[in-house]
Amino acid sequence: MEAIQYTPDTELLYVDELSSEQRISLQANYAQQLGVKTFFNDTLRDGREAPRLAVIPAGRFEMGSDTREFGHRREEHPQHLVSVYTPFAIGIYPIMAEEFELFCEATEWHRRPELLWNTGRYPVINIRMQDVKLYLKWLSEQTGQSYRLPTEAEWEYAARAGSRTPFHFGESISCKEVLFNPAFPYQEAMEKKRWYLPRCVPSSQAGEVGMYAANAWGLYDVHGNVWEFTSNHWTSSHLGANRDGSGSTSADPYWYVTKGGSWFDPAVMARSAARKKRYLDEIDVNLGFRIVRELKLNETLSPQR
Repeated sequence: MEAIQYTPDTELLYVDELSSEQRISLQANYAQQLGVKTFFNDTLRDGREAPRLAVIPAGRFEMGSDTREFGHRREEHPQHLVSVYTPFAIGIYPIMAEEFELFCEATEWHRRPELLWNTGRYPVINIRMQDVKLYLKWLSEQTGQSYRLPTEAEWEYAARAGSRTPFHFGESISCKEVLFNPAFPYQEAMEKKRWYLPRCVPSSQAGEVGMYAANAWGLYDVHGNVWEFTSNHWTSSHLGANRDGSGSTSADPYWYVTKGGSWFDPAVMARSAARKKRYLDEIDVNLGFRIVRELKLNETLSPQR
């Protein structure tokens, strides 16, 4: 199959019209032209690795959901074309507790003892937006790179990885593929079954990251596990949305868009188009975040990893 070559003046491609092999090729070619590996880590000042990242190519995609999609909600309407003009790198996992711990050690950021906290490779939870911003500032200073939250459009574009279906897996999912509340499955609800036994034991907390299959661009946990903050303030729908994916000036400044669903929520909330508003000072045991690292043309990482 012919490789898709990238140059700075390449016309944006409709990634949902590409085959899976072409999407992977597009990702690899963008990484090559940008001077980074498709998957890489920056290095902290003490030599330890920053969170693992994946290069996401520029392209066009359909954001939101059609009214015929099962689980569609008013805030996902209307489905609209978005152009992501600038490639970026995004965390292949939501930020893990062990990664956030490095920030805590370096800055003496203290956990509130009355709250639940994950450890190891479980996603960090109970983090306010202000604390997310402190982490991103620290990570940027440690690596000499620019880290931030993804916009809502960047998050959905990266999560879909060229898919048009409700999930990057396809039209439906089970609890064998995604960590959601198994008492509220997708297929059974779509078929309007009045009685069924859950296929999985309900979870009482978020799960370890990377336990389910990645999407075509190598991202894990974009469906379920924990909701993830984006940098966009909340809008009640996509009416009047900017076609470059930038935030609306009429958005509510006190609320943020989160994406991805969680272990606590029904499967319909884990769809790529699903969105939920969270207060600017809100914390929760099913709320985390994923990072974006900005890329520069012909950037060279030393060493590349």
